[in-house]
Amino acid sequence: MINFNGRLTENAEITEQNRGLNYGDALFESLRVIHGQEMLWEAHYFRLMSSMRVLRMEIPMHFSPEYLLEQIKETLVANALDQKPARVKILVYRKEGGLYRPQTRDIDFVITCAELDSPFFLHQERNYVVDLFKDHFVLSGMLSNLKTTSKLPSILAAIYAEENELDNCILLNEKKSVLEFTNANLFLVKGKTVKTPPLSDGCLKGVIRAELIKIIKQMEGYTLEESSISPFEIQKSDALFMTNAIQGITSVSRYRKKEFDTQLAKQLVGKLNAQVRLITAETH
Repeated sequence: MINFNGRLTENAEITEQNRGLNYGDALFESLRVIHGQEMLWEAHYFRLMSSMRVLRMEIPMHFSPEYLLEQIKETLVANALDQKPARVKILVYRKEGGLYRPQTRDIDFVITCAELDSPFFLHQERNYVVDLFKDHFVLSGMLSNLKTTSKLPSILAAIYAEENELDNCILLNEKKSVLEFTNANLFLVKGKTVKTPPLSDGCLKGVIRAELIKIIKQMEGYTLEESSISPFEIQKSDALFMTNAIQGITSVSRYRKKEFDTQLAKQLVGKLNAQVRLITAETH
């Protein structure tokens, strides 16, 4: 079952005139829900509202945090996932009408959910190999910070990774600065300095990215920098890892001939799981 505009149904009423399908006039939010409790819900909600404002979408008056939480919970219950770890996706798109210029700024929304294997973030102990994707660039600027459905560079990079027996690819912006992975934010470690690209470079405004920035800044001995990263810095770094709201943290083991340490990533996974334990304790 899915939730279409607050109504549980088997299928969303999407036609060939759908603006998300025709123009990429849509955005989405993915979050973890653990036994009915949304993880980092406030950050996800405000990112969704902020993104809708940037895209000049009309935000319904009833689109409060409480209303969306109620819709999420109803969707989870309908799919027997209210007592299990789940991935929830909220898709928002402008209503049909118009060509590039829409006839209305009103929106439709769809909520879907799927079961996750574990309530906890898991640090995978496996060989994870990446390389640069240089065929196409992501433009720096505010639109690239949004989680829209216009993700062709990520799609093509994922295909490139599959064709070249890689696990993932690193995207660049038009200035040839390192930006992110196809599906996650990027963090690089050199000594006790942790770097991640700034939002102004065009990386996704990730919820887990923001959470890890706060955590690392509080860790004794470590310095967090939001600054541009050149591809040459990857070769000189000690560790490289990726983050998103569903997987948490995934360590990169190899980039070309460079191999990386995973110690800090394991520590950070533990700190994220401390939040999960609080949630599971509150729901039992």
